Amino acid sequence: MTAERLAHVYGPVASRRLGRSLGVDLVPFKTCTYDCIYCQLGRTTNQTLRLDEYVPVDDLVAELEQKLAAPPRPDYVSLAGAGEPTLHARIGEVIHRIKGLTAVPVAVLTNGSLLWSRSVQESLLEADLLLPSLDAGDAGRFQQVNRPHPHINFETMVNGLAEFTQRFRKPVWLEVLLVDGLTGTPAEVARIAALVRKIAPTKVQLNTVSRPPCEEYARPVPPERLAALANLFDPPAEVISEAFLASGPGIPAAEVPDAEILSLIRIRPCTAEAVAAGLGLHVHESAKRLAALVDRGAAVAVRRNESLFYETPRSSTGRRSAP
Repeated sequence: MTAERLAHVYGPVASRRLGRSLGVDLVPFKTCTYDCIYCQLGRTTNQTLRLDEYVPVDDLVAELEQKLAAPPRPDYVSLAGAGEPTLHARIGEVIHRIKGLTAVPVAVLTNGSLLWSRSVQESLLEADLLLPSLDAGDAGRFQQVNRPHPHINFETMVNGLAEFTQRFRKPVWLEVLLVDGLTGTPAEVARIAALVRKIAPTKVQLNTVSRPPCEEYARPVPPERLAALANLFDPPAEVISEAFLASGPGIPAAEVPDAEILSLIRIRPCTAEAVAAGLGLHVHESAKRLAALVDRGAAVAVRRNESLFYETPRSSTGRRSAP
């Protein structure tokens, strides 16, 4: 299996939360239970609650085996990607087989919408780290920000988060992403913080819109206000940022195929610095390679908040302005 044929494993990606993260994409592009206004990948095209073996487990394991055999060693194997990973009906088997391949810990990044399900809970127990999300403090804001599947109930979702956090008995890092004009106020955050006390995660990580969003009206909360809002949680939330990203040690650019770079920016928009940190390139080589991909039409560049993000043409679709 060549790098060009790796369809479901990407990275390692330089992650704000996990260091070097080797990603595993368990479901097809934009297959999700939500249609979040801030999503960097565009509108959800397959909103569903149907659990299925969307990608054969053997295919996932074969790709992982290949990636884990080559440097750099990741800090985590992350079940995340371009959709909601808990929709994969055999995610528990995927986790179990990863544990048989490597000592690298397994993290699951989930929107938490299915954690009320006992079978989904059972499937995640062997993971090492859970990273769910909670972006609203009441059902109204939940509908505005996350635009969930019609059969998802806000209270049931929150209760599922709380129940599984207690049952998991391993670290749970809850991400709260705030949107300016909707949830980025003290009153809104106070409502979220009240639910966080019920969920009782290991820690809360406060975030805001940083990459080009699905909807242009999904605006970031200014850094100074975000830092102040973090203090409304008890203990205060950790504000996560991309400031730690650094250039890699300088692997020769010829050793990194275009397919590796494209696999990163297919999943999420990345800066040249993020690509460099994820693949071990010098930042100048990363910038040159990305510019060449743009010239060929294989990538597009989008400016956001004074930073230049690169993504594939497919992931740049689906964004629209506020009506």
